[in-house]
Amino acid sequence: MTSQANPIPMIDSHCHLDMLGLADNDDGIDALLTRARADGVSQFLAIITDPDDAQKTIDISRAHDDVIYALGVHPLKSRETELERQALIDAIDAFEPVAVGEIGLDFVEHRGQPPRVPIDVQRERFACHLQVARESELPVIIHTRGAKEETLELLERYIDPAVGGVLHCFTDDLDMARRAIAMGFYISLSGIVTFNQAENVRELARVLPLDRLLIETDSPYLAPVPYRGKTNEPAYVVEVARTIADVRGISLDEVAMQTTANFYHLFKRAAPKMPQRIQSQLGQLNAAFRG
Repeated sequence: MTSQANPIPMIDSHCHLDMLGLADNDDGIDALLTRARADGVSQFLAIITDPDDAQKTIDISRAHDDVIYALGVHPLKSRETELERQALIDAIDAFEPVAVGEIGLDFVEHRGQPPRVPIDVQRERFACHLQVARESELPVIIHTRGAKEETLELLERYIDPAVGGVLHCFTDDLDMARRAIAMGFYISLSGIVTFNQAENVRELARVLPLDRLLIETDSPYLAPVPYRGKTNEPAYVVEVARTIADVRGISLDEVAMQTTANFYHLFKRAAPKMPQRIQSQLGQLNAAFRG
């Protein structure tokens, strides 16, 4: 936890508040978010992984002005029937998310078993989401594992570089990151960057342009050091920022300032819900982004 009296605001750009077991307990959510705010986390992008399950997240957002959300169907989300294109458009119109996601491709086998959502279904789902996102002029939040070339191929086909998106919880190689950045993407690093065996992710944190990085928890998963083994929560995004600062040899404030500026540059719909304490630092944020 940071000890600064007035910490530079930072943003958890990817969390699953509805999965923290607290969505039906206002006191629990209040306590979780209060801890994060006390540590300088000023906004939370909650991820809806299926529009049919959106209500808990939307209720949390309505109760907390600093919680915004994205909406999509996760590549490994099993559905009896696929979400039709018009139903996805209707959901975006009704819920007004700041982005389409978490969407993507996950071809990784588990214990020798193929992905629980067939690869051809994942491809069709992903392409549909990308097309709708482009038509809606919304950025995308991408989950990709074991599908580097397939992911990049579909992004190249459908993405508007002026809108772009983010590769979330990124652990792939530098080549993929650079090719995505060339398409207008940001790269988001999670608590994995703190893991002892994740030198490859720390190398990404070291060499990728700071003005293309975001930070996230992906909570309740992937709690960073020194919280390994605990349920992850948005307050712990500070540890992600701290590790990035350490490997780059810069201050925590610089990482916080730049990643916050990056967030608002990517997620245009988030700006109207920007907390007042961030608005008061707009000049600094804009200067950080231009720098």
